[in-house]
Amino acid sequence: MGSAGMLKILVVDDEPDVKDLFQQRFRREIRNEEFRLDFANSGEEALSYLNGHASEVILILSDINMPGMSGFELLRQIRKDFNTPPSPVVMMITAYGDPNSEQMAVDLGANDFLTKPLDFAVLKQKLKEIV
Repeated sequence: MGSAGMLKILVVDDEPDVKDLFQQRFRREIRNEEFRLDFANSGEEALSYLNGHASEVILILSDINMPGMSGFELLRQIRKDFNTPPSPVVMMITAYGDPNSEQMAVDLGANDFLTKPLDFAVLKQKLKEIV
C-alpha cells in the first residue's frame, strides 16, 4: 500500500446494526486512522458510491443475501466496471457456510469469503495482511 497506510473499506449490508457493530469493533483502528469505514445498505448504493470514490476504496466487504441486487451481482458489476488497477479487494459475507456460495463468489472474482456471525479477530488479521 501507499505511504498513507489508511485502509478505506466499504461495508455493504442491508442489516441496520452492521454499521454500529463495525464502528464498535474497529473503534481503535478508526481512531488511529488505520481504517476508514464507509457503509452502503444495498448493492445499488454501493455502486453509486463507487462511481464517486472508486480509486479510494481498497476493500469491499459485501453481504451476499440482500434485497434488490445480491452481493454476487454487485461483485460481478465491480469486476466489470472497476477493474482498473488498483482494483478493490472484495470479501463476500454469507450467513451460510455454503460451499456453493463460496465457489460462486470465487468464480466471480471474490478475493476472500467470510461467514456470519463475523469473527472480527479473523477479519482484522486478514485486513492487516492487505495493508
